[in-house]
Amino acid sequence: MTAATHSTLFPQVPETADAVLDGLDPEQREVAKALTGPVCVLAGAGTGKTRAITHRIAYGVRAGILQPGSVLAVTFTNRAAGEMRGRLRQLGAGGVQARTFHSAALRQLQFFWPKAVGGDLPRLLERKVQLVAEAAARCRVRLDRNELRDVTGEIEWAKVTQTVPADYPAVVAKSLRDAPRDPAEISQIYAMYEQLKRDRSVIDFEDVLLLTVGILQDRHDIADQIRSQYQHFVVDEYQDVSPLQQRLLDLWLGDRDNLCVVGDASQTIYSFTGATPDHLLNFRTRHPGATVVKLVRDYRSTPQVVHLANGLLSQARGRAAEHRLELISQRDPGPEPTYTEYADEPTEAEGTARRIRDLVAAGVPAGEIAVLYRINAQSEVYEQALADAGVPYQLRGAERFFERQEVREAGIALRGAARAGGNDSLLDDAEDLPSQVRAVLSTKGWTGRPPAGSGAVRDRWESLAALVRLAEDFARAKSGATLSDLVAELDERAAAQHAPTVQGVTLASLHAAKGLEWDAVFLVGLTEGMMPITYAKTDEQVEEERRLLYVGVTRARLHLTLSWALSRSPGGRANRRPSRFLKGLRPGSGSLGTVAGGASGSVERAVGAAGRRKPRGPVLCRVCGATLTEAGAMKLMRCEDCPSDMDEALYERLRDWRSEQARELGQPAYCVFTDKTLMAIAERVPATGGELSAIAGVGARKLGRFGDDVLAICAGGEGGTGAHES
Repeated sequence: MTAATHSTLFPQVPETADAVLDGLDPEQREVAKALTGPVCVLAGAGTGKTRAITHRIAYGVRAGILQPGSVLAVTFTNRAAGEMRGRLRQLGAGGVQARTFHSAALRQLQFFWPKAVGGDLPRLLERKVQLVAEAAARCRVRLDRNELRDVTGEIEWAKVTQTVPADYPAVVAKSLRDAPRDPAEISQIYAMYEQLKRDRSVIDFEDVLLLTVGILQDRHDIADQIRSQYQHFVVDEYQDVSPLQQRLLDLWLGDRDNLCVVGDASQTIYSFTGATPDHLLNFRTRHPGATVVKLVRDYRSTPQVVHLANGLLSQARGRAAEHRLELISQRDPGPEPTYTEYADEPTEAEGTARRIRDLVAAGVPAGEIAVLYRINAQSEVYEQALADAGVPYQLRGAERFFERQEVREAGIALRGAARAGGNDSLLDDAEDLPSQVRAVLSTKGWTGRPPAGSGAVRDRWESLAALVRLAEDFARAKSGATLSDLVAELDERAAAQHAPTVQGVTLASLHAAKGLEWDAVFLVGLTEGMMPITYAKTDEQVEEERRLLYVGVTRARLHLTLSWALSRSPGGRANRRPSRFLKGLRPGSGSLGTVAGGASGSVERAVGAAGRRKPRGPVLCRVCGATLTEAGAMKLMRCEDCPSDMDEALYERLRDWRSEQARELGQPAYCVFTDKTLMAIAERVPATGGELSAIAGVGARKLGRFGDDVLAICAGGEGGTGAHES
């Protein structure tokens, strides 16, 4: 283990201030000891930036230089803020405020609103989409679902860049921004949206920042009161600051300069939300005497992954590229990145799922594997392929762990058992902490084996299983820990949003993957038109797409696979090209000359699921004859809305059989066959192995394992009682 990678789950609190500095490399230590004046930390991916700044805060607090209540650390996501609070608590600096910009501003707004304005703060609008839809309707503008989402995003951009409705068309024209609708229409909808909010006394998340800025500008007494509380500021991911957030930060600071910012211009990927790296790049101009520290020792990724990442940025252009950091891996060598070319998207998904299954079989935990894509619409085919391969997965972006109903209920049950102590009959046979937790959670749906099936039941079990694993880790780390100790730990983790991990391959967009890391990463769909995305037209937009791919590459610790498909659907024209960003990096694509990250390894060309699939023509709907392009429709061999001739009784028999198989195997039902595959079988009623294997989702492995049973059920029998080993 190295300075910035994994630590134990429950590390001991350092005994002294100097002990906080133990394990930091020279540059991280320099950051930690720079406690006064403006400080700018330029931190590359995987270089331990969060470690450096949390140790900086903790060292200052433990040394008596900083008062915990005088420090405000801000970042951009609740997850990152929760992680920071968790780390500070483990370092003995639990009283420090670590929040998002919005969270910090909302607390201040709620406290000072009665004094500054009077009355209660207007209600916060959780989701603005519905109100934007109403505003568009009142303006007699029809928006479909995608347009509604885009216009809502455009209003958010306008607000964080402090653009009022009347100025929006001119600002869009000046910035060369590609508006999703006529700027005059968006301006009209934006103005109506603001009017509806005023009429209904509601505010949105952008208003939280705008109103806080307004109060601090107008009420010097309130600004002075906030400045008297917070004397030291730390801003993480500073490359993502919007003009509005920078304005709020300036007002918090006043004429002081006790500010530490941390960022990497090469990871600026949110310009569509108003983020700009200019504040980071101009920091030394605004603060000529600033201490500047560069973190380039990469503790996350192998030299092979870092080599590719450096090569990717070596081709970058523009101001951010001029300030790129050349990473130096601190890890032992690992496997070369793999490049794979597939015939079509379903084959790419099947090949990816097969490789993931092999990694899991080789000992890589499913929770340490991720499939990353450019847009969320790409996830469906990978969900299907992983389910067909029997690999559990989770979609990133779900409800926060400690806010899940089952987790709240589990916390209540554990707290009750802790209070009852030896008087709770549930704990009579439980000799240690993990067995006590298992006994309590068994009343809430936890079982020793996962339930058959997917969806809500499986999700609930996964949440409870994560709590069981946490209890096991806690007991190993804290000898003699009691149920009350665990409940206290859970309370602190809930307050910090420091969630335990849920097992399963992560499916996420490249944007959602920012700030995360895995042992194995699969970057999929890397074709022109998707990476860079079609609507990236200007040089600046294309460079942001390159940075987005860089973020994806640097999520990988050890295994990295990059892939693309030559056509969308089986039998389609092979007219797609690999992403331009891979030129000079993937073998056979030309040379980058002397720049870092030249091509190495080889490109695999996988034609079919097992490398033997014959080229197929377009897949046609067997009902109406239309060409099918969606994975689910191709599995059914018909359009989703075309009439089904499914044998309902056969479908139910297949479902019953599947449930029994899943119970025997100890796997979710979808790992046997997905619902779509069972529907396809019940519609086509195969009589031979060849007919069954022609159904998407029934590969050679599943044909050998389940084929006899399925064919027997289709013939009117009941099928076997156990899975056949292949």
